[in-house]
Amino acid sequence: MKLKKIHHVAVICSDYQRSKNFYVDVLGLTPLSEIYRAERDSYKLELEVGGQYQIELFSFPNPPERPSYPEARGLRHIAFEVEDIEEAIQELIRHHITVEPIRIDLQTSKKFTFFADPDGLPIELYER
Repeated sequence: MKLKKIHHVAVICSDYQRSKNFYVDVLGLTPLSEIYRAERDSYKLELEVGGQYQIELFSFPNPPERPSYPEARGLRHIAFEVEDIEEAIQELIRHHITVEPIRIDLQTSKKFTFFADPDGLPIELYER
């Protein structure tokens, strides 16, 4: 088997409209399709990231909370590449999002930082 690329990342949220607004209006991801699955009482929103990858945003009735932050088993965080990290941070701050101080990757000397989505999912920004 030879894996080609990441096809998508699935995120389950507790408040669909709030998370949809965050991923579309704050992060600027482009909606590709949105469906409501009545049999599961669940929305599925496919989002485009930079014309390549997708985030699938799901809602389900009463999803359990994340067990810990951020070192729970499983997916640790989502990371997005940005051209200018300071500019990206200022945009998040304009939306009243708390952003951690900028760190420097000791191996690449690149800047990165973390913030969280409405459900506390850690999101990383990594400067190109």
